[in-house]
Amino acid sequence: MAFTYIPTSQNPRVSGETVDLATMASFLSTVRRVYLTIYNWMVFVGWFQVLYLALRTLYETDYTHVYHAVEKPLQLAQTAAVLEILHGLVGLVRSPVTATLPQIGSRLYVTWGILWSFPETRTHVLVSSLVISWSITEIIRYSFFGLKEALGFAPSWLLWLRYSTFFIFYPTGITSEVGLIYIALPYIKASDKYCIRMPNKWNYAFDYFYAAIVALGIYFPGGLHMYLYMIGQRKKALSKSGKKD
Repeated sequence: MAFTYIPTSQNPRVSGETVDLATMASFLSTVRRVYLTIYNWMVFVGWFQVLYLALRTLYETDYTHVYHAVEKPLQLAQTAAVLEILHGLVGLVRSPVTATLPQIGSRLYVTWGILWSFPETRTHVLVSSLVISWSITEIIRYSFFGLKEALGFAPSWLLWLRYSTFFIFYPTGITSEVGLIYIALPYIKASDKYCIRMPNKWNYAFDYFYAAIVALGIYFPGGLHMYLYMIGQRKKALSKSGKKD
């Protein structure tokens, strides 16, 4: 029996499978870009609303009313960031989860574990500095990634803002976070909220007050690590941009 060699390029079955795989890869890439574009711009709108409401409230009344004005959009926009952890885990984005998780986790803790849980903290001036720092940072970040996903590029001035404004807004934001946790401590201790006391069927105890103190202790080394990490990311991003130019 004679066998005839058919080159891969001329084999209709192999060629068809290759085309199908390429088509599928292209389709999935398009779906990814569309999804991330929609996600980034939706969260951008949320943070823009937070900033607008905060500034309008400060102009019309004072800082004691800021939280009430921004509460719902703040909670929605910040909680939506949980999806970014999933994006990193499944490979939709290249951002390492080890960098994303601590930042999102700390913000969710302040949003829900402090401000939402302890209303006594909501009228402090640090709420205003927190909200403004977070919202400006996120407006820049989400518009940057929204444009990159939609168009494949972002303007150089937005790239510079994305990797430079943290010099100001990261310290003001993290200082506000630490300050609000500290302010909440006496209310946490007095309320006994989220505490698990012994005895119980799990034979386990948890004190939210001491957990908050531990969180405060983590902020300094964690914040310094993130700050240095962002400086490193800035050098990489701006150097790449300079080479392209």
